[in-house]
Amino acid sequence: MGDEEAGRAKEPRQHLDALPDDLLERLRTLAGGTGPSPHLLLEAVLSVGQGLELPQVLRRIVEAATVLVDAEYGALGLIREGTRIGQFLPVGVTQRQMDAIGGLPEGHGILGELIRHPTPLRLNELGEHPASYGFPPHHPPMHSFLGVPIKVRGEVFGNLYLTEKRGGHFDADDETVLATLAVAAGAAIEHARLYEEARNRQRWLEANGEIVAGLLPGADEADVLPMIVGHAVRLLSADLGVLAQPAEGEHLRVELAVGEGAEAHRGLDLPRHGSFMGATLTAKTLLISHDVEHDPRVTAGPPRWTGLGPAVAVPMIAGEQVRGVLLLARRRGREPFTASETAPLLTFAGQAALAMELAERRAAAERLTLLTERERIARDLHDLAIQRLFATGMTLQSAVRFVDHPEATERLWRAVDDLDETIKIIRSTIFGLRAHDTARGRHSLRVRTVTTVDQASHALGFSPALHMEGLVDTDVPPEIAEHALAVLGEALSNTARHARASAAEVAMVVGDRRLTLTVRDNGVGIARGGRRSGLSNLAKRAESVGGELSVEPLPEGGTRLVWSVPLPA
Repeated sequence: MGDEEAGRAKEPRQHLDALPDDLLERLRTLAGGTGPSPHLLLEAVLSVGQGLELPQVLRRIVEAATVLVDAEYGALGLIREGTRIGQFLPVGVTQRQMDAIGGLPEGHGILGELIRHPTPLRLNELGEHPASYGFPPHHPPMHSFLGVPIKVRGEVFGNLYLTEKRGGHFDADDETVLATLAVAAGAAIEHARLYEEARNRQRWLEANGEIVAGLLPGADEADVLPMIVGHAVRLLSADLGVLAQPAEGEHLRVELAVGEGAEAHRGLDLPRHGSFMGATLTAKTLLISHDVEHDPRVTAGPPRWTGLGPAVAVPMIAGEQVRGVLLLARRRGREPFTASETAPLLTFAGQAALAMELAERRAAAERLTLLTERERIARDLHDLAIQRLFATGMTLQSAVRFVDHPEATERLWRAVDDLDETIKIIRSTIFGLRAHDTARGRHSLRVRTVTTVDQASHALGFSPALHMEGLVDTDVPPEIAEHALAVLGEALSNTARHARASAAEVAMVVGDRRLTLTVRDNGVGIARGGRRSGLSNLAKRAESVGGELSVEPLPEGGTRLVWSVPLPA
């Protein structure tokens, strides 16, 4: 025998030495039996352990089982929630037959018997067993049956089902062979799961790295939130992702929602006590729901969970600071979230919360730089521009007495008035620039308008353009200012919920003793004469101070809302 042949002869022995002791003992026992040769069984055992991808390993297990016991049909049923089949992998049934049969089995009848009593089950005639449930229409006839559980780490992972032994019935040797294969399958599945868990952890680490890397160019929180939700939806294969953040009072506000039915969630206010997302904050840990649509922890309100089933919610906490709650959901009928696949989610949420804190601190530093620059501009405007305009006005006033032409005199006085109005506008601008850094300024209409628009950008998914003109902080009384801010917030919220817009513009103009607030978007628009009950509150606010509201579709698409009220003299 040559060296090459001798090397090949040693390979089976090397593979045997690598197998678990209990599996080796089973193989030695089978060596004297009447079933398949030990080499054939060894080949099957080694084949199921060759792959690291779990779906590939599971498919090989079923295929090897049907070959070893010479069965026409085989299947592997993976158990979910302890009592039902969550995944079913058949062999021997054509796709046309599967389509005709309809849905996959859930674990009734004989299949359920093996779930309830996880021990080998061998039958010559399926229909004679008390637990027999019958077959659905178009199902191929089956008589002989052999079922064996597969255990991973001492827990039942699933069951192997074999039917229709060619040339007779399944015997004790077939049962022993299948039980031996089940032991090998359990080891192969455990290795594949460990590999999958390691890859899963690596994906989560890469996602965290991308979020941090995204912050390096100077992204703010509005840029970070879509990255957080997007990565979580992708890594957990979710159909819906929702992120809510603490709002005023004991509420959570949905700032971002992506995926199936996302529009029904955007902008919603949820109670922190008495909601599924709030419950995870109270528990400060991850919570799983197998049926979020009917979960008693879900807050009543507009129907927004229709068609969804499995869900998981996790708090986003950095130190003692609560940054938000992340919820992910899958369509009804899909596999529930498992502890192993969601294990990295808690760490991911914590890292995401740290990223949000970093973004907030960076934004604070940028605001400080901006305030410093505003103060410099305000000082230059006051010390240079206003003084020069004032001096120019005085010069024009003194020149009037040297002009005899009436029209020229009138024009000079008009120019002086224009200079006075310009000085007022510049002073208002200086006040606005300096107001951001004072307690009084934080309550100014100009600052609060900027804040309202900025807060709405999370729910919208983009930052609206903002234009303010006139003496916004000096000519608008507090009562009207409160109405204007409420109208602006509601208008932007409506845009986020219903418009499906990708851009919006806000204009607040004070002039001719009126305050005019305009909000326009490029969304789906509103039908002329359509239902507008949601705008009645905005109209009432205008009417209460003698103003008016108009909402009209734009010719180029989108909607324009104009809220205009008179100002006191």
